[in-house]
Amino acid sequence: MSAIAELIREIDSLKPMPQIAQQVMALAQDSRTDTEKIANLIRFDPYITGDLLKMCNSAYFARSRSIDSVHDAINILGMDRLVDLVVMKCGAVNFAGEQRGYGLDEGALWKKAVSCAIIARDLAIRVGFSDRHLVFTAALLKDIGKVILSRFVGERFERIQHLVAEEGYSFREAEKKILGVDQSELAAIVAKKWGLSARLQTLIRNSHMPEGPVFSDAAANVVYVADQVCIMLGIGVGVDGLAYRFHREVLGALGLTARDLQQVIAGFGDKIREVEDLIGSF
Repeated sequence: MSAIAELIREIDSLKPMPQIAQQVMALAQDSRTDTEKIANLIRFDPYITGDLLKMCNSAYFARSRSIDSVHDAINILGMDRLVDLVVMKCGAVNFAGEQRGYGLDEGALWKKAVSCAIIARDLAIRVGFSDRHLVFTAALLKDIGKVILSRFVGERFERIQHLVAEEGYSFREAEKKILGVDQSELAAIVAKKWGLSARLQTLIRNSHMPEGPVFSDAAANVVYVADQVCIMLGIGVGVDGLAYRFHREVLGALGLTARDLQQVIAGFGDKIREVEDLIGSF
């Protein structure tokens, strides 16, 4: 069996994104949807409802009163944030362990996924990008390939590191050279296997600018910058974290300046404790 075939087979070890998450995202992207439709969809899933209310009542939100129903959650948090929480909850299970091949302790990849998703949403708001759920979900799931690749990267780490240190490869390029596929490509294969939209697959595949700096896709640019902010903040930085290239041109493509980026970094740095409280509620 080829290495790529073995990697793709490993996808079956992941827990697929539940159908309810995809249904909630589809409703949220429809301008005709009202909050009652989303509330009705969620409230008939006891597991999602229970976990959602637990999150809403966590230290992250620090509410003066308890949130006791999905309807309350939508009224207090707003539909956008509620949808994001549902997607986060549905994606949590696959990120829980350690990724030893990447030098990531248990929970580190999940912290990065949540942080990247929140930063992507905030960036989308800053640049006036309307489809915030799309970039949020892409940023949350873009590193799912690492869950599968971790063992293979660990077994071939010296060869990958040689290409990075001695021949000027980025870590992603070295991964692809040695394994035949990189983490972003594999994550997009996962998204396809799970039945996620073609658009979402594209954003996940391009989250590290794999075909070189092409900046015409605003959503991909937002996800990319969010990932770079996480690296700058030291969130989820494993053995590969400093072996990626930052394409500064992407800031201009989004209408952002270096000062804007500094503000995003500083602002999120103040939220790290809140993010840890949120993660602790899963």
